[in-house]
Amino acid sequence: MKTLEKYFQKNTEAAPLAVFRIFFGFMMFGSLIRFWSKGWIKELYIEPKFFFSFYGFEWVKPLGNYTYIIFIVCGIASLMIAIGYKYRLAIIAFFLSFTYIELMDKTTYLNHYYFISLVSFILIFLPANAYFSVDAKQDKSLAFQKIPNWSIDSIKLMLAIVYFYAGLAKLNSDWLFRASPLNIWLPVQYDLPLVGSFMTKKWFHFAMSWAGTLYDLAIPFLLLYKRTRLLAFAMVVVFHVFTRILFPIGMFPYIMIVSTLIFFDNKLHHKILQTIANVFKISKSYFDNSKTLFYSTKQKITVNILAVFFIIQLLFPFRYLLYPGELFWTEEGYRFSWRVMLIEKAGFTEFKVVDAKTKQQFYIDNGDFLTKLQEKQMSFQPDFILEYAHFLGDTFKELGMKEPQVFVDSYVTLNGRLSSQFINPTIDLYQQKESFKHKNWIIPFNHEIKIKGL
Repeated sequence: MKTLEKYFQKNTEAAPLAVFRIFFGFMMFGSLIRFWSKGWIKELYIEPKFFFSFYGFEWVKPLGNYTYIIFIVCGIASLMIAIGYKYRLAIIAFFLSFTYIELMDKTTYLNHYYFISLVSFILIFLPANAYFSVDAKQDKSLAFQKIPNWSIDSIKLMLAIVYFYAGLAKLNSDWLFRASPLNIWLPVQYDLPLVGSFMTKKWFHFAMSWAGTLYDLAIPFLLLYKRTRLLAFAMVVVFHVFTRILFPIGMFPYIMIVSTLIFFDNKLHHKILQTIANVFKISKSYFDNSKTLFYSTKQKITVNILAVFFIIQLLFPFRYLLYPGELFWTEEGYRFSWRVMLIEKAGFTEFKVVDAKTKQQFYIDNGDFLTKLQEKQMSFQPDFILEYAHFLGDTFKELGMKEPQVFVDSYVTLNGRLSSQFINPTIDLYQQKESFKHKNWIIPFNHEIKIKGL
């Protein structure tokens, strides 16, 4: 406890957190502009007839054309975060609006959306506007050149969790001993300049699999150690740029590269801020007031909140242990656990609606209700299949069917294996309820993926 007390009393320059705030805000603004300009708001949140909800958040839905307002609020908030104006209000507005966007349809779930929500939640509790911000210029009581160490270390810890847990998740036999699913994805990149000829080579698939595992497991420690930090950052840049070339994952690689700068010492961040000051003709020296934000009773409450948050982050990825069966097959406990690009699944899922009274039955054309992306994601994810079955049952009940039953004929392939039956075709899914319990209507996986990692 004494060691902890000493740690929380330590202070450091606020510059790294200010740089993180600026880059985070502007990159989020750029991401939202990119999302809007590509027409994805309309395509993903306005045109679809049905939306897949996260369990417990069924009330979060797109708001028709008013959905654009959520993106506008999120964009304005991200700019306010970047310049540090009304920072606390801005970061709360950003967290709420961005997380609402993320929860509107789980079809679009990505690990990096989850990462942004978590980081923005952490930033609510950090004095990121204490230095080089509009707030610090307008209100001297908010201006500090030095802040508690834990403020910056909390961001480092979040990044370390993402990397290390992603590495642990790769400790499975498919990734290490079959090079799957990289052996499925890489060959199609054969036409890339310089490296294209390697993409079809088996040895290259294994080299990439093992290198990715070692990278994720080691990079947090290499970044923390001063002597290896520069080399580690170079590895981060190469890894994420190469990943961006191979896979269409948007701004995430650049966000991770920029976020990694927080591991560097104060001198670099002061140079970055001085460069920004020179470009925008701002007096950086105005913020160098030598004031220190000391650890206080109010901060103890903040630290306790973040401690609970990080305990949840450390334990939550292990919830899959509560479920029987193969994780990659059932996906029970798969999301929100930093399992990044570990599986290649495809499915064929056909729904049959039966009137229990008249015995009339017919098959559903999924295209009548779902977009192509929604149908693809639904075809191999059990919670999607169950939710869609309930939607179909409710729809036909409203159309006058007294006792609708919904059965499914589903086949799924995992990491290049032959497809096998996925859902018990004799179970009326309309009678099954979504919960945290194991879905016993999933047919067990007939293979074994050893060394499960996370």
